[in-house]
Amino acid sequence: MSERIDEGTIKGAVDFVKIKGMETILMQMKKSICKIDGKLMGTGFFCRIKYDNKDIPCLLTNYHVLDKEYIKKNSKIGISMNDNKINEDIIINEEDIIYQSIRNEYDLIIIKLKEGKDYMNNINYLELDDNLFNKNSLKGYKSNSIYILHYPNSQDASVSYGNGITLDNEHKYDIQHKCNTSSGSSGGPILNLLTNKVIGIHKGCIQKNGEVKYNIGTFLKDPLEEIKNNKLNNQINNNNLYNNFNIELKNPIHILNDHTHWVNCLTIMNDGRLVSGSSDHSIIIYNKETYKPDLIIKEHSGTVEYITQLSSGILASCSFDKSIKLFHIKGNKYEVFQTLNFHTECVYQIIELKNKALVSCSDDCSIILYIKDNLKYKKDYQISTNGSCYRIIQTKDNEICYFEDNNNNDIICFYDLLERKVKASISNIYTCNMIMITKDLLLITGKNKISIINVNNYKLLRIINVPGASYIYGVCMLNQNMLLTGDNAKIIRQWRIEGDNLILVSKKEKAHDDSINVLLNLGNGYIASGSCYATIKIW
Repeated sequence: MSERIDEGTIKGAVDFVKIKGMETILMQMKKSICKIDGKLMGTGFFCRIKYDNKDIPCLLTNYHVLDKEYIKKNSKIGISMNDNKINEDIIINEEDIIYQSIRNEYDLIIIKLKEGKDYMNNINYLELDDNLFNKNSLKGYKSNSIYILHYPNSQDASVSYGNGITLDNEHKYDIQHKCNTSSGSSGGPILNLLTNKVIGIHKGCIQKNGEVKYNIGTFLKDPLEEIKNNKLNNQINNNNLYNNFNIELKNPIHILNDHTHWVNCLTIMNDGRLVSGSSDHSIIIYNKETYKPDLIIKEHSGTVEYITQLSSGILASCSFDKSIKLFHIKGNKYEVFQTLNFHTECVYQIIELKNKALVSCSDDCSIILYIKDNLKYKKDYQISTNGSCYRIIQTKDNEICYFEDNNNNDIICFYDLLERKVKASISNIYTCNMIMITKDLLLITGKNKISIINVNNYKLLRIINVPGASYIYGVCMLNQNMLLTGDNAKIIRQWRIEGDNLILVSKKEKAHDDSINVLLNLGNGYIASGSCYATIKIW
């Protein structure tokens, strides 16, 4: 499909789309890209990849557009193409993933398409540039003009033109470019204008002080050579796509100083915006491009202990002021949808169960379940605990686990929601945070140690000591085999999960100037951390 454009014609052209022959080429190429409805809206493109000695039809996009929730059995990826009027759900399984790499490497995922689908008769495949596999191939592109095909702001298919590309000084697999992009452009192909063939994939931008310095993409030479030379470490055969992920915690790309007291909680909204809650009584929603506050909410009269976005899009928060507040967020405006005042002491956490009911835990020695009554929530029933209840998590469809502090007798309880009784308990496990690392294993961070419990037989399987940390507050999953912890020693540690054990991979000392209270995987390859020093850092 690719047709070569005369270099002299390019240099003399003022309007990109008026280059001789370009309009016809672009009409064909727009059939090679699609809108992707994944974790985020983005762009994907169709290309044939040499894999296992065969030319395989593939869909390429950024890892952060899909994220791990789409890389599992019978996942659905929605694609649409305005020009072809195609609206299709692609069903993929883990064996359909030819290649994946998180953002701090290539931010690339390549999905093998199933032959014989009707929509495949109406798409075109972009070609890879012949010079990709030449030695020092990037040097040959530096003076060339490039362009990107994409769906900016998830609108119509579009093209952006820019002069030249250069290597990113810090990440040698990244390329800098000057094509205009916006939200929804992620995953768009970067093409050499001389050959109209693919050399890279757009993935984002680098900012400084809230201003865009330049856009970045991944030069496809290295990942395609790994595929070509079969250097995939048996990722697909071992069903182990993530084992080699090591996040680089060098210097944060953003430091947010908008709070005036401890940052206690972080969450990510469905539109990709970061939300924080603080001991300064405020909730801040940040712009996902500039990380400047879009919205500051001051509806609580006490410390904001926890925030989460419900499946309905409602933002829920709980506070030292004994209340739970539910917010409708509309762009940069909000309204308090409902206030729940059933607790008599500090409310430490509010979560949504799989059946859409809400559960809260409190210093008043109680857990309360709420169900929806028409458009609002009402109290369903209350569970009395034997001490202050600080943390709660759903471990099974009809089971929750909570931590209660009964006169320094630290107890983990597993509560059956159908039978309405405690099924099992484990003593002497102080809890700062809880997270399910597999469907069977519960990880608990606490005083200088991490505990791992099997939720099927309620057995404490392992205790991992964490030297130098008195309290381990923050924890988040990076992917199915890696997690991060943050502690009062100001250290972020990266762990690899091996069965029921954790192996320390790396650590970032002095990550903050005070205790690290919370960690959050932003779902785009970046990590957010919040501290007692009132700062949030984006890594």
